[in-house]
Amino acid sequence: MDSRERTFLALEHQTPDRIPIDFWASKGMIRKLEARLGLSYEEFLEVHDVDLHYLPGPEYVGPALRGRGGGGSVDIWGVPRTIAEVPLADGAEQYAEVTEPPLAHATTVSEVASYHHWPSPDWFRYEVVREQCEEIRRSGRVVVFMGDRLNRVAQLKPAMYLRGVEQILTDMMDRPDLAHAVFQRVRKFYVAYLDRILGAAGGGIDIVLTGDDFGAQTGPLVSPAMWEEYLRPGFADYLELIRSRGVRSMHHTCGSVAALIPRLIECGLDILQSLQPEAAGMSPEALKADFGSRLCFQGGVSIQRTMPFGTPAQIAEEVKRLARVLGAGGGYVFCTSHNLQADTPVRNVQALMASYHEFGRYST
Repeated sequence: MDSRERTFLALEHQTPDRIPIDFWASKGMIRKLEARLGLSYEEFLEVHDVDLHYLPGPEYVGPALRGRGGGGSVDIWGVPRTIAEVPLADGAEQYAEVTEPPLAHATTVSEVASYHHWPSPDWFRYEVVREQCEEIRRSGRVVVFMGDRLNRVAQLKPAMYLRGVEQILTDMMDRPDLAHAVFQRVRKFYVAYLDRILGAAGGGIDIVLTGDDFGAQTGPLVSPAMWEEYLRPGFADYLELIRSRGVRSMHHTCGSVAALIPRLIECGLDILQSLQPEAAGMSPEALKADFGSRLCFQGGVSIQRTMPFGTPAQIAEEVKRLARVLGAGGGYVFCTSHNLQADTPVRNVQALMASYHEFGRYST
């Protein structure tokens, strides 16, 4: 059974030969794996028979993005970022941190409308997408489009970059006109951008992963009522576009989002990604019992505790539990709760991949 047959069976809540495998790691972790194991990242994925592969996506050909001192840059939204390097005992990470949200001081809808750096879908070359899809399909793998961390189909996160985290959340309470203006511009771009990607792919994309953090460790970042007012329209538009092209949808969100899951399902979500086990109300048992007949899951292996600090035996136990609970009857894809960070020991990554194959097999 190849990756495509295996994964599509699982997403239909059936049991293939084994639970499909996905793999998420930061750039720092990937560099570390390549250096320690003597494998390219592509070779690592093949050695461990990882089923889901991510295409690079369209090529940016828009206006030159300004560089900044210290290796920083300005992203497609006009948001300036600086590079924060985090030295670790066994590796290093770099993060592009927002330095000054460019719309932080806007007080009127007209200021939002006249902002000079709203991105255009014309800034990308989409023809490259079809060959990217074909290359992955030739290997028998599942084709996933996600985008990069600074340009992922979303709503709340781009608004946070543009307005600032606290400000956009305050806007949703005190300045609904400003909040709606920002969200509408973000949605307008991503609907057009995603439509062109799906068109260029010519049916070659199997899963589109949207990404927006709706939760914190103890609960949703916004109330269900606010999610309905501000975020549901765009979320539903994205999923309807994906569904109209015969593609499955997967959504990444960190944190505690159990209160929002019924709404995500109503919008037509196929797969919920992340499953942060430390977050309130996100236990595998509860998620499977409450939503497992209507929703598939991806993720769940802790990158906060088990992967960086656990032993190989503890990793095996966690994978075994996820296979038993979330894998029952299909509807589950193995993965960590987010990108493995460079503080994760390589031996733990090797234990993780071995455990996927040991405990993910279904009885025949």
